[in-house]
Amino acid sequence: MSNTKYIGYYFKVSPQKPATEILIAELGYAGFESFVETEEGVNAFIQKGEWNKEILEGIYVLNSGEFEIHYTIEEIEQINWNKEWEKNFSPIIVDDICSVRAPFHEKPNTTYDIVIEPKMSFGTGHHETTHMMIQHILKNDMKGKKVLDMGCGTGVLAILAEMRGAEPIDAIDIDNWCYLNTVENIERNNCESITAYEGDVLLLSEKKYDVIIANINRNILLQDIKHYVASLNPKGKLFLSGFYKEDLEMITRECKSNTLNYIDHISRNNWIAASYDLK
Repeated sequence: MSNTKYIGYYFKVSPQKPATEILIAELGYAGFESFVETEEGVNAFIQKGEWNKEILEGIYVLNSGEFEIHYTIEEIEQINWNKEWEKNFSPIIVDDICSVRAPFHEKPNTTYDIVIEPKMSFGTGHHETTHMMIQHILKNDMKGKKVLDMGCGTGVLAILAEMRGAEPIDAIDIDNWCYLNTVENIERNNCESITAYEGDVLLLSEKKYDVIIANINRNILLQDIKHYVASLNPKGKLFLSGFYKEDLEMITRECKSNTLNYIDHISRNNWIAASYDLK
């Protein structure tokens, strides 16, 4: 990794909400693999080999009249990810119950304390979708439930599910960095019931779960809902996030066509986290 060259984009965003979250989501789809939120906006990094001069052409938020976004670019020989996160990653507390922090932060007085080093993975708890999925896990019974965290990123949701009593738990991500980071964070939080895998829905063949958590993006969710349903036990629950408020009807329609009932949803700055169960 020390010889890997990166292209760094440093975005100044005004107003920051919800533009920064939209920008991170769109850049992630374009191939950027790490993000550091700053006081002015967000820093985004992509491996030079994955970069091209037209990389930002499909980033629609950059052309929105609602926000003012400026950026600078530089080529980076190597990145000290711990230093980047230490500069910009502040701890969060969800509903006064669950904290998500880095090892260098002071331990807060919360029921659930998750320690992660995000490095190049998505899922620090700062993004609306992760924050809302944490809320869903906190308010639903996880004790003794077999759980899947699909698109696990840092593994933060799988880790919280274990802390809430779930077992066993599978954590799956298609990205190698996310898989490796999840393995590190499982060990860091002394988890015993989580198994991490690198891959996609093809890994779900013949597997069954009581709860499936999928925080990905609208298009992948629409494509994979049928696979999640095939892997749900009777009366199983499905929690979905990674899409906007205007996409909820489309997601719910696809869920209903696959024998799922809509239960409820949480919204945060135009992002949605919805819950469903089997009919």
